[in-house]
Amino acid sequence: MRRLMLLRHAKADTPDSVQDHDRPLALRGRRQCKAMGEYLRSQGLIPDLVVVSTARRAQETWKLVCESFAKPISRQNETRIYEATTDTLLEVIRETAASVHVLLLVGHNPGFERLAASLTGSGKASAIGRLEQEYPTAGLAVIDFGMCDWTEIKAGQGHLERFETLATIDA
Repeated sequence: MRRLMLLRHAKADTPDSVQDHDRPLALRGRRQCKAMGEYLRSQGLIPDLVVVSTARRAQETWKLVCESFAKPISRQNETRIYEATTDTLLEVIRETAASVHVLLLVGHNPGFERLAASLTGSGKASAIGRLEQEYPTAGLAVIDFGMCDWTEIKAGQGHLERFETLATIDA
């Protein structure tokens, strides 16, 4: 079994004269990271590997989220996640070593929303309904696959185990 988790970066600020790639997190985004980090830890959603977009807001998101974990988690920075298409994201996923059972990507919309919708063939109705509505900042999709190797991941084969937002974890 393989588990893919897609964490959209937290709320970013939009300072004047800063390129999109270099946008920092807003204060609200920093709070979102702390809450999502605690949620991941409390639910035992611990990745074997995290692959993070090189965009500043994604880097800052992971830096704050990972503070909730007791042990360091293996991490890779990946330029291809920024402004990625579904095909590019699938390419990144399929390159993951077979020894990794739980993979977390930290990145962006619309790529994550489209990827989650594409991969999901089944799941909890409530989670699917929330995913179809919107993929907000700090949103987390957890998709399970019944295969043994990341190279086998294809559209429609995943089971959306949960889709959490700050609204659902704070409820």
